[in-house]
Amino acid sequence: MSSSQPLADPGSEPDTAAPHPLGPAPDHRYLLDNARVEAGERFSWLAELFDGVTRGHFDRLGVKAGWRCWEVGAGGPSIPEALATAVGPAGHVLATDINPAWLDPHGGYEVLRHDIVGDPPPQPGTFDLVHARLVLVHVPDRARALATMVAALRPGGWLLVEDADTELQPLACLDEVGPAQQRANRLRRAVRELLTRRGADLRYGRTLPRALRAAGLADVTASGCFPFGGVACDRLEASTVRMVRAELLAAGLAGDAEIDAHLAAVDAGELDLTLAPLISAWGRRPGR
Repeated sequence: MSSSQPLADPGSEPDTAAPHPLGPAPDHRYLLDNARVEAGERFSWLAELFDGVTRGHFDRLGVKAGWRCWEVGAGGPSIPEALATAVGPAGHVLATDINPAWLDPHGGYEVLRHDIVGDPPPQPGTFDLVHARLVLVHVPDRARALATMVAALRPGGWLLVEDADTELQPLACLDEVGPAQQRANRLRRAVRELLTRRGADLRYGRTLPRALRAAGLADVTASGCFPFGGVACDRLEASTVRMVRAELLAAGLAGDAEIDAHLAAVDAGELDLTLAPLISAWGRRPGR
């Protein structure tokens, strides 16, 4: 997925400005950074959990040979590859991310480094489909990002946005029957706290239909997917917790022993883990 913040200039001077009178500025660095080795694991398990859902929406919207598609904040290669197969050699797929390191420049789609907030839309007014999954929930200026995606659509083109709503279902274990499940839920709350501190909107999924209508799209529709249990949920949980371990410890939100015990329980298959619902919403740019 792409972060919305520009990369720091390694040669710049440190910021010595006085603290803001209302307190420290929010930290909008993306918590689940693509540069981490665990990011590749997360992309694989997210694909296992959600690619079938996303491809079903592509079919519903009529993605076909010859279409021009833009995959925003692509992260891993699975969705750009699926789109490239669907549109064939007569079509075109652009996959962008602020850090496109996990994308394949020889995968049958174009790869471009792009900041969905800071950069203008590539090839505005030309895409039949623009898609973003688990991107905008992490982007502080979501309205601007959405406007950039809408501007890229041709008249009649479709925007499909899929994002989590962690406030709608905040638990790791719905069946909190013992200490291991309680610990899993404490750690899920801790990760949610880190995400909130980094500017994520954990209620964003439910706002998508309204946001798409406000952006001027027509025929807006939405649906939801709620993963529950299984190897993919377990492996995604383990890779995410390992990825944010240092941040949890630094913030005093969890201890080493608690994290180790949770990861051991996950690896042993002792927990029936679940995720927040994924809300998918789509709408069409008016015109022919």
